[in-house]
Amino acid sequence: MTIALQTSHLVKKFGGFVATNDVTLNVEAGARHALIGPNGAGKTTLINLLTGFLEPTSGSVTLQGKDVTTLAQHQRVKRGLARTFQINRLFSELTVLESVVLAVNERLGLSAKFWKPVGAHTQAVEEAAELLRTLKLLDVAHEQTRNLAYGKQRLIEIALALAAKPSVLLLDEPAAGVPTSESRALFESIAALPRDVTILLIEHDMDLVFRFADTISVLVSGALLTQGTPQQIANDPQVKEVYLGEAAHV
Repeated sequence: MTIALQTSHLVKKFGGFVATNDVTLNVEAGARHALIGPNGAGKTTLINLLTGFLEPTSGSVTLQGKDVTTLAQHQRVKRGLARTFQINRLFSELTVLESVVLAVNERLGLSAKFWKPVGAHTQAVEEAAELLRTLKLLDVAHEQTRNLAYGKQRLIEIALALAAKPSVLLLDEPAAGVPTSESRALFESIAALPRDVTILLIEHDMDLVFRFADTISVLVSGALLTQGTPQQIANDPQVKEVYLGEAAHV
């Protein structure tokens, strides 16, 4: 078993409030790992600690076997950790292809050459097009992002994150605000990503979580309650009591 992302006794306090309470979490390489829990459980705080947006009060974060606890967000991105947010952050005036090409150029160190057209670098255009093909967005490559359905906008944000070539991708509620009619297709595209990208996601839609994840961790009041396979989590009495309810999804 290879661990791609790990926390050890991670604690985050805001004054007297303990938002993350002694969390030790192991995410295996290639996993589709879901982090669930009731509102206020500390899920987004944990993601912010993993990405460097917040500094922990104590404990550590390890990425691909190397301690990144003190690294800034951009340094963690360079080490292979990328994320999306609950609310998308897109270039509304640009086309889908132009947006992803910009993200690829940023990784390649070409973004400073602002006087050149976005598509001037063939390598970036080819790489961006391949990402769009993977996420089934090639048919809207030349549409402005603001004109697309919200489900596709969420996929574009994932494409922007993947342009950084991460080994670990953190998805913070990718289906938030996405109509049910689009969310299934969204998760099918995420599930089709190659296993060389480890995925840790927060998601409230339990139907999507149980279809997508091979491992589920349950966070309650900032602490890790339990972890297991979808079947184990669905049948766990503690999880049913604090989160899933008696009509647990299987």
